[in-house]
Amino acid sequence: MAPDTDSARAPADGSTLALLEAFASISSDQDARVVLRHLVVSACDLAETCSGALAMIGPDGAFLDVIGHNLDERRLADAGAFPAGKGLHVPVRARGIDVGVLFLADRPDGRPFEERDLLLVGSLTNVAGFALENAQVSALSERRRRWLEMFSDLTELLQPPITLVDALERIAESVREASGAESASVVQVPESGEPIVAAVAGEPEELTPHERVAFNEALHTVVSTGEVKDVPIGDRVAVLAALRAHLTIPGVVITVHTRRAVAEHAEERELLASFAGHAALALDRTQALEDREHMAVVTDRDRIARDLHDVVIQRLFATGLHMQSIRSAATTPELKERIDQSVRDLDQTIRDIRGTIFELQTRPRNSLRSEIRELVREYVPVLGFAPSVQTHGPVDSSVEPNLQQQLAAVLREALSNVAKHSGAREVSVELRVTPTHLRLKVSDNGVGIPEDRQESGLRNARRRAVLLGGNLDLWPNDPGTSFIWSVPYQPGTGAARAGGRP
Repeated sequence: MAPDTDSARAPADGSTLALLEAFASISSDQDARVVLRHLVVSACDLAETCSGALAMIGPDGAFLDVIGHNLDERRLADAGAFPAGKGLHVPVRARGIDVGVLFLADRPDGRPFEERDLLLVGSLTNVAGFALENAQVSALSERRRRWLEMFSDLTELLQPPITLVDALERIAESVREASGAESASVVQVPESGEPIVAAVAGEPEELTPHERVAFNEALHTVVSTGEVKDVPIGDRVAVLAALRAHLTIPGVVITVHTRRAVAEHAEERELLASFAGHAALALDRTQALEDREHMAVVTDRDRIARDLHDVVIQRLFATGLHMQSIRSAATTPELKERIDQSVRDLDQTIRDIRGTIFELQTRPRNSLRSEIRELVREYVPVLGFAPSVQTHGPVDSSVEPNLQQQLAAVLREALSNVAKHSGAREVSVELRVTPTHLRLKVSDNGVGIPEDRQESGLRNARRRAVLLGGNLDLWPNDPGTSFIWSVPYQPGTGAARAGGRP
């Protein structure tokens, strides 16, 4: 009887040693995925089988990822489940929550698994759960440190002088670096009209038409509620957090991860939301500084214009009158002619200065962006609210003054039409300059344009477009109307060219 007992105890002693070695292997690393791979390999060794796998599941029970040993991970991942009724299945828990299922394939010699095998592997998964918790805590601590550093860095990155466009690009780059995402972007979400991708870091995800509709709905939901939201995109997941700035168009910060990465980084949602709030404050500051600089320029130009009018022109005019009064004392025709020429020169100088005064009191000739914003501000008292303004492309550097004048006149017609007839409470203005076209879009949420309308201002805007080889389109919104004025355009020449449609 004793020999049988000794022989039965020997395998148990060997298994205990193997179990201790497995404990040491699993606990030796701080990377969660490495811990789980050690678990699969060690479990296969303990159960004396040559292959196995661990299926990771998310908080909602959805299948996320597979870590295999001598098995095709991709095939298992595509199947979404392990073979039913075969092998040994053991749950893996961390923090009291099921995070995965360990699958061990049948033994090569056909021996069935026993209760002792289940106890050994169960003990191993318990230790793995603790090791996984430690690894996750360590990783979270490191990520928090990285996020906090990025908060500080972002404050420095967005110090003036910086434009709003550059600020959005730096936010996208910073959030991608801090989150470890495959890509990150900032999307501006006007209250009416299509969302606009303002900045991208990494390769953006391509969306199907169906995905784009669902994604746009999620963007509006995030902006209105302020919640952090997950949106599936193919085999990836986009995490959306509201960028709730007050002086710029509301936006959303987006990070794109693999499904496994999203599960591992579930705790980061609060950090992402905090980052978005911090970035929104920085954007407000950037926009406020831009507005203050713009107002300072406008104020200074007005002061210079007043000084030229009230001081310089008056002195020149007085000098001209004085020269005319002494002309009667001239004794020779030559002297009189010289005085007359001097007076004519003074008159021309006064005309030139008055032209300069007019330009100073209107706008910088090379800033179409400033003119668009000023024109929109003029209509705030009439509309009763401030429209949103967006510009894209080389708006200030390539559009020549003659086309700027045409565009300003068309925008004035569009805003006047909205103010008089639409009853809208929201209006967005978008100007886009591309290598081939200049496109102005004014969208409102009003009552729409009746079919039996009498076109007057619209007719003028349409005529301007046709003369430049472009077109004017009116599209219904739900509710409201989109006014789209587009003309062919060649950067560098600043001129529209005849013919062609967008």
